[in-house]
Amino acid sequence: MHDFDLFVIGAGSGGVRAARIAATHGARVGIAEASRYGGTCVHRGCVPKKLLVYASRFRDQYVASQAYGWQLGALPAFDWSQLRDRKDAELDRLEGIYQRNLHAAGVETIGEFARIVDAHTVRLLGSNRQVTAGRILVATGGKPAVFGFPGHELAITSDDVFHLPEQPRRVLVVGGGYIGVEFAGILAGMGSEVTQFVRGPRLLRGFDPDLSDLLAAHHARRGIRTLFGPEVRSIEKVATGLRVLDSAGTHLEVDQVLLCTGRLPNTQGLGLEDVGVATDAIGAIRVDDEGRTNVDSIFAIGDVTDRVNLTPVAIREGHAFADRHYGNGTAMPIDYHLIPTAVFSTPEIGTVGLTEEEAREKYPQLRVLQTKFRAMAQAFAGSQDQVFMKVLVDGATDRVVGVHLFGDVVAEMIQLVAVALTAGATWTDFRRTMALHPTIAEELVTLN
Repeated sequence: MHDFDLFVIGAGSGGVRAARIAATHGARVGIAEASRYGGTCVHRGCVPKKLLVYASRFRDQYVASQAYGWQLGALPAFDWSQLRDRKDAELDRLEGIYQRNLHAAGVETIGEFARIVDAHTVRLLGSNRQVTAGRILVATGGKPAVFGFPGHELAITSDDVFHLPEQPRRVLVVGGGYIGVEFAGILAGMGSEVTQFVRGPRLLRGFDPDLSDLLAAHHARRGIRTLFGPEVRSIEKVATGLRVLDSAGTHLEVDQVLLCTGRLPNTQGLGLEDVGVATDAIGAIRVDDEGRTNVDSIFAIGDVTDRVNLTPVAIREGHAFADRHYGNGTAMPIDYHLIPTAVFSTPEIGTVGLTEEEAREKYPQLRVLQTKFRAMAQAFAGSQDQVFMKVLVDGATDRVVGVHLFGDVVAEMIQLVAVALTAGATWTDFRRTMALHPTIAEELVTLN
């Protein structure tokens, strides 16, 4: 007999889902979290970031409203501290919901750091107590990657930006992935002067190049200064801010340097090496298709495995794990090939399926259907923001293999597009669907 049937380390989205579902199946479950319930998504990622995205877009909406007859006077001032404090209150509310749901399901919550001792034992470092479990599930997520250079301790990461005491007037964003792109747009929308260093030749490596190039053009119109190629060599504190030296020998003075240079699995201190759990070169836990490590009783889900680092994936993996081991022995299969993804830039990006380059390698008879236009709302207000749509169709089967969207609210659209692709929809299925007018989305069924 063990103290628990299942012990979960990490109370982010994936760990909480696994614990709660396992408990509803009748398992005795404990969960340890040394920080805050809800993990990265609730406190340092998806939720607070989206709130900041909403805040950053109001200035454009305010300006656009004048074309629609609203006369509201001077442009209002933005109050960073008010947004920060209201955001913190909302995150406290959400954390309370996570905890109440766990307690209602009968999960024992433990606010301590947990370290694995052996295949069935965990030590709680705060109380120095040991507990045993039939299975141990690691769901500790990821953390920002910070690569050492002189003065790197003067920079901040995406974990820190939500708690800044004041809005920085001049910011250097380092990194061109989705985190860097989103924060560049957020801070620029709030009125900060933003420079962005991108090591590669374009933004958003791995996305369809048409989306990357279009976003770069829109960032330039919004005043974001994007530099491709330079890397930070050093940061030093000076009387008027931070002095950054880049790889070209150029100096730049800013108030904050925000490092968005990737994320690493959060496995430090878990005791994996003592138990013999296999990890890769960056510390990610190696697992099979069902999340099992090379130690039969130890499993891992979510970003700590570095497979697909998205909150909904961790939730689905956690739910499947609980159903498989504590439910009826079966779980809904997880398709890692058709995962819709959104970038909450301004304008935003929604994508699912293959990029054009990937599709051309796989489908010799590929059809590419695309359009670019200004939406009614933006055109009427005089905005130069554009909408872009690209649909990739395998000519041999007529099946839609990729959809890439750029523009206002396309993140909402791509979720339902992903349903169609998951169901194996053909381009004929799209075309025979009646258009809804006047909408942006109708273009998806009228392309030719």
